[in-house]
Amino acid sequence: MNIEERLSHIKPVRRELYSIAQRRLDNLTKPPGSLGRLEEFAGRLVAIYETEMPEIPKKVVFTFAGDHGVAEEGVSAYPSEVTRQMVFNFLSGGAAINVLARHAGAEVVVIDIGVNFDFQDSEGLVKKKVVHGTKNMTKGPAMTRDEALRCMEAGIELAGEYAEKGFKVFATGEMGIANTTPSSAIAAVITGRPVSEVTGRGTGIGDEALKKKRGVIEKAISLNRPDPKDPVDLLSKVGGTEIGGIAGLCIGAAARGIPVVVDGFISTAGALIAWSLNPVVADYLFAAHNSQETGHRAMLEHMGLRPILDLDLRLGEGTGAALAMTLMDAGLKIYREMATFQEAAVTGETTG
Repeated sequence: MNIEERLSHIKPVRRELYSIAQRRLDNLTKPPGSLGRLEEFAGRLVAIYETEMPEIPKKVVFTFAGDHGVAEEGVSAYPSEVTRQMVFNFLSGGAAINVLARHAGAEVVVIDIGVNFDFQDSEGLVKKKVVHGTKNMTKGPAMTRDEALRCMEAGIELAGEYAEKGFKVFATGEMGIANTTPSSAIAAVITGRPVSEVTGRGTGIGDEALKKKRGVIEKAISLNRPDPKDPVDLLSKVGGTEIGGIAGLCIGAAARGIPVVVDGFISTAGALIAWSLNPVVADYLFAAHNSQETGHRAMLEHMGLRPILDLDLRLGEGTGAALAMTLMDAGLKIYREMATFQEAAVTGETTG
């Protein structure tokens, strides 16, 4: 099934299911709405899963890895070889995402979608390589249109494969030195905001490097002239492989009625590509947190998404998404396990 067919399978969440969930939430032994956003998470999950009493879901974090040709422009504090080094760290269980996923009760799956290195088969690694790193977008398109589509198709395939394995919540994560640069370019083109407003320090670069990074993005946009009304054109010209994979995952999950917890800045750029192709995708997206990257909130606001957390995170990998999943579980456990007024023989709210 191609991307267009998957997009056509995405249906809006049925609003009447929110009402069913709300009736139970309002009848639990508490003042209505007093558990705030935990109640929101529960109501959304009831509506997405289309069942009055969802089970606590089986969870997986997909950490997409890819290299970026634009790294040669000096836009990151770290060299490109760190991408593959961190993949090995993920696979050995030693990275932040491994720790936080264990805390959340989630599996971590690393996706080689565009690393400039050939990995041997390894447990926890899925090979869906499209290119050995993108090209330098200041000298031409980062990818061909076909490569961009193949990245998205890889994400759609993952959604299908892991849905069949019984996973009911997906989280996005990524690893790719210099990947805040294409993410900022995507944010600027789709939201229409100036590059300076949506470009931050990424791995912690200084003032001069930040000024250079903004210039690199402006040059890439001017040279490649991505079409803001054609998300695939935008992805191919100034995007990245992991961004395309995340976009495809969001599409594939939404088509199957599976929620996606979107991590930080780069993951949100991928979600924004998917949303631009079909805004109904947003019905299935949970924004994990508000990153320290300056353009992150602009993208979330553009899609109408409200972040769950604001912890000054800026690591990526899926770390914020893993933390957010614990709160979504908490909301669902409240909905499932808390007694109603009738069950607890507690007098409910009086009126008049």
